[in-house]
Formats: sequence, C-alpha cells, structure tokens
Amino acid sequence: MGLEAELAGTTVVELAGRIRRREFSPVEVLEATLERIEARNPSLNALVYVDPEGARAAARGAEQAVMNGAELGLLHGVPAAIKDLFDFKPGWPATFGGIPALKDHRLEAYCGFAERAEHAGAVLVGKGNSPVMGFRGTCDNPLFGPSRNPFDTTRNTGGSSGGCSAAVADGLLTFAEGTDGGGSIRIPASWCGIYGFKQSFGRVPVLARPNAFGSTDPFLFEGPLTRTVEDAALVLSAISGVHPGDPFSSREPEDFTPSIRRSIRGLRIAYTADYDVFPIDRRVAAVVADAVRTFEDAGAHVEPVRLGISHDQRELSDLWCRLILPINVAGIEGLKAQGIDLMDDHPGDLPSEYRAWIERGYELTALDIARDQVMRTEIFDALQAVLARYDFIVGPTLAALPVANADGGNTVGPSEVEGTEVDPLIGWCPTYLVNFTGHPAASLPAGLADGLPVGMQVIGRRFADGDVLAASAVFERLRPWRDTYRIPARRSLEA
Repeated sequence: MGLEAELAGTTVVELAGRIRRREFSPVEVLEATLERIEARNPSLNALVYVDPEGARAAARGAEQAVMNGAELGLLHGVPAAIKDLFDFKPGWPATFGGIPALKDHRLEAYCGFAERAEHAGAVLVGKGNSPVMGFRGTCDNPLFGPSRNPFDTTRNTGGSSGGCSAAVADGLLTFAEGTDGGGSIRIPASWCGIYGFKQSFGRVPVLARPNAFGSTDPFLFEGPLTRTVEDAALVLSAISGVHPGDPFSSREPEDFTPSIRRSIRGLRIAYTADYDVFPIDRRVAAVVADAVRTFEDAGAHVEPVRLGISHDQRELSDLWCRLILPINVAGIEGLKAQGIDLMDDHPGDLPSEYRAWIERGYELTALDIARDQVMRTEIFDALQAVLARYDFIVGPTLAALPVANADGGNTVGPSEVEGTEVDPLIGWCPTYLVNFTGHPAASLPAGLADGLPVGMQVIGRRFADGDVLAASAVFERLRPWRDTYRIPARRSLEA
C-alpha cells in the first residue's frame, strides 16, 4: 500500500506521532496528500482553492525543524484546510462563500484557526467550499457549485463547512476547520458521517474584524472537523486559549486529550427526540433513538425530557436569521466601501433568499433587536434549567437526511419534514439553538439510514468541553464508526 492510500485511513494523532518519530517526513506526507486531492477532489468539489507551492514551502520548513531537533507543535507537519468564508490566510482568496464578484478578492489577514493551527505546526493546503455568506445549512454557491457528499455524490454535504467536512470524510485530510454560527460545524459533520466539535464560546479565539465584538449575535465559533474524537481533542488543545485580538477569549490553553479516557458511568443524560418543537424525519429519529441507548450501556442514566421550549420552530429559525443579519449587513457595507457593491452591481451573485433577508436587515430597529434578545434568553434559560439537573442533552443533530444537489448554485434544505413546513435555509437544523446559548456541543456519527449518515448531537454544560469529549469518546469505543468510511473509499471518482 502506497503512502497516499495509507494516509487515507490514518488519524491526526497517528500522523503527528509518526512525523515526530521520523517515520514519515512532512514533505512526503504533503506530496501524498496533494496526490490524493488531485485524484479525488474533482468528484467532490470539496476544496475550492489549493496552494501547493505555499504548502510545499511550509512542509520543507516543518521537515527542517524535525531534522534540527526543534521543539515541535501538536500538529507538526499535518496537512489541513480552512474554510472559504470568514476564514483567512494572508494572500489566499476570500470569496465569502463563492460570490463571483469576489473570485479574485484576497486579504492579508489570519483567522484564529489558521493562525493557531500553523503555530502548532500544521501545513495548510487550501480552502473548503461554503455557501454564500454561510447563510444556510447546505453547501452550494454560484461560483463553485455544490460540494458533494462522499457517501452519495448526488447529495449535498451540508453547510456551511461542507467542503472541509467532505475532505475529511473522504480521507483527503485528517482534519480541517469548521466555523459555526448556526451549526456549520455540526450540520456537515452529521451529513458527512464525521465528528464535529463546537467548543464553549470563549474557548477558541475568533479574530473578527473590523468589528472585534461581532461574534456574539449569535455566538460564532471556529473548531475542528475530524474522523475521531481523539483527533478533535488534540486539535482543540492546539487552537484553544486566550488571544489578545479576541475580547471574548476567556480560557487559558488546556490539554483535552485526557478527557477521552474518562468514564461517564453514573452521569445523567437528558434525551430529547425533537427539542420539543422540531419535526424529525422518522428515519433519523429511529437511528438516534437506538444510538442513545449506547450511553446506558456505558453506565449513564438516560431519561426522556422536555426542554421547556414554547416558541414554534419557525419562530426560532426566523430569530436566528434576524440575529445574524447585523454582521451580514455590515459585511455587505464593508465590501461596498471597498468598491464592491453586491446588492446593486452584482444582483445575480447573491441567492434570492439571502437578498430578501439582507433587505429585512436594513429595516431592523433597536427595539426589534432587543425583543429578539429576550426570545434568545428564553432558550438559554431552558437549556440551563435542564443542564442544572443533567450532565448532557442528547438528540438528533438534524431533522433530515442529506438532500439532493440542485443545479444553478442554489441547493437548499427540505421545506417540509414529516408533513410540517420548515425554513429550507436553516429550519431543519436544531443546531442553531446552541448558538443562541454558547454551550459546547458535538455531532457524532450515530449510524446510517438508507446508506446515509445520521448525526447525534451532544450538548454539555458551559465550559464543560471535556465532558462532551468524554461522552463522545465513550460512544465511539462502544459503537465505532470508522468502518463506515469504506463507503466513501469505494465511491466513483467521476466528477
């Protein structure tokens, strides 16, 4: 078996360890990675930008550090990708989710994930596909088109971190960046059958600019997409900690890897089949209902609960859209100040659904925003009340299975689930509730339905990130999902 094939089945922990022990060189690992990307990425449309020469220079530097006996970071020599949204590396394209007018747009800035990953020794190779401004739970745009699910390439990956999730699920990379403003780590992790971890707000820096305070409405995150819980713990350890550029980063660096060896025996788990108000596809519901029993096998106590949410799911999805509008309007205005007027000069570059919401954003009043924060507080209080009695809340990550990709760059999610109308942009994604509150949450592979991945969401107490990792690792040991990656491994490579 050649190195390219061997890397497809390895993990971040294994790869970093073998580089550290000089069993692999960073240069040969990168070349094998680029070979795999060249062969398999065209059929996925996962990575929309690759910088081979920049990555080669970084790999050579990483190899020299190994040979010189220098102190090595946790991710030393491991290839990775960041997302093509509000995620930057100096000189790389920044199309903000495949906006055609921004195809040549570049920024001389770092996002927190890229800065911390490189500091830990990772070799960044490129950027993953994302929807326009990240304003939906699917991954498609007019510049690059849809990302394709490695389990069924006619289906979507989910978004907005869809390209990075597909790259990890298909073994192009061992880890990649996800950002999460409404579930954008957990949504594609669920549909692509990988592990996606969204840490507590303040755990990992978000270098939001020009507004350093723009990551709170709703809470925004940058975190790891991996195939294993142990890998997520390692990456989180590498990127966490206070940063002078983030006024909300509030926790010192922490080693999360010991968390994965902890027991959950005796802990209490609140199981919600539908978060009180969401219609859930019966196939998804059946997989999660079966999977949650695994925690009982581990000695935890699982009890069905009601969360105490009274608002209709459509009210809540509209609330999420309104909360995130101010930073979107500010982004549109910021580009306009640079001479790129998307609304007036490039009307075809923005999906009609997004344009409609932006127009509403310009009409929001201070009283509208204040009322929305009151509704958001009710969700926070509901989750806090449950987590005062239980260690975790567990339920389906999403309400639906992966949808078919559409033509024309505008794939959306389902508009109806089990006979109930939902917002096709975000209404089938209970994940956004946790962006209202800032709790740590993960999506782990719960099983397959009709051959497609189903995710289970685990929500923990604020700053109890290690607990969520511990529960996830216990589930992975009892119901390992690694064998499911044989499905992507055997897929057709025809684009």
